[in-house]
Amino acid sequence: MKLLVSALEPSSNLHLREVLKYLPDVELLGIFDQSLGEPLHDISQMAVMGVSDALKKLRWFYKVADEMVAIAAQADKILLMDGSGFNLPLAKKLKKAHPDIEIIYYILPQVWVSRPKRVKKLEAYCDRLLGILPFEIDYYSQKAEYVGHPLLDEITVQKECISTKASNETIAYLPGSRSGEITRLMPLYRELWKRLDQHQAILVVPPSFSQDRIDELYGDISGFEISRNTHDALYHADFAYICSGTATLEAALIGTPFTLNYIAKRVDFFIGTKLLGIKQAGLANIILTHHDATTLHNELLQKEVTLDALVAEYHHTDREIFQQKAQELRAYLGHGSSQKVANIILENTN
Repeated sequence: MKLLVSALEPSSNLHLREVLKYLPDVELLGIFDQSLGEPLHDISQMAVMGVSDALKKLRWFYKVADEMVAIAAQADKILLMDGSGFNLPLAKKLKKAHPDIEIIYYILPQVWVSRPKRVKKLEAYCDRLLGILPFEIDYYSQKAEYVGHPLLDEITVQKECISTKASNETIAYLPGSRSGEITRLMPLYRELWKRLDQHQAILVVPPSFSQDRIDELYGDISGFEISRNTHDALYHADFAYICSGTATLEAALIGTPFTLNYIAKRVDFFIGTKLLGIKQAGLANIILTHHDATTLHNELLQKEVTLDALVAEYHHTDREIFQQKAQELRAYLGHGSSQKVANIILENTN
């Protein structure tokens, strides 16, 4: 069968790769990482940094959407993954042009954070809505189902509790993937390494970054061992400092105690907290709060991110409680999603 795919994010393509393990005879069309086939456009062409960059490429994005609608005529089914800024308008175009082709949306937009009106659009334009968080299904009236979380396919080992008295520990530092995040956190991380210099330090760098890019953003990192594999770094670490995002959930599922530390632009922080009402930055905390009104880890935000506070987090984080809550989180998510998604794609096909 031929599957039209729109997977713009690097993380979406990691999850897509897992799904394809159960779809050996499927030919991909559309937008995806070029390591998975021959895309119409590689995901590197779709990347944008900020609103101004997106506006500059707006006309080109419209052109790409029209190209996707045209090649959809060859597809047996359509799979949209994450990236709602592009994929939701694309779903509308696709449904209008090809009403008989099933549209599956996997990794749903975070309607529980903002813009809940997108629910009606998703239900109108898509035939199957596949959620990866149990609680998000409650925001929909139809079509949505929980299929499991893809990280549970990609992370198979959870470590035992690490003693707070362990010696020669390894600490992982994850300052994010965006330039602003990195440049705001790295001066603190360098000082933090000096305060905790009895430990091995692993700095996680995005795999796509060139050496010149690393030199430009990170400064002097001579005290750090460099890793380009988040899961490997977290598995070998006994503690982690994490900027935000999916890495908090990855650390929780692997079993590495951590603290979240995030410094945003003031205007972005104001919009997020005051206008959108966002109260938590860590995905692991968000999931547990929806589950049973508890949290997994501390969150240091904006002015709270100081050298003394970061050092205190390392010394005072209760590793045993962390492991208990991490196990609870894993049990709540239940199982992986890749095979389930593959089975849904294969339904009613010859």
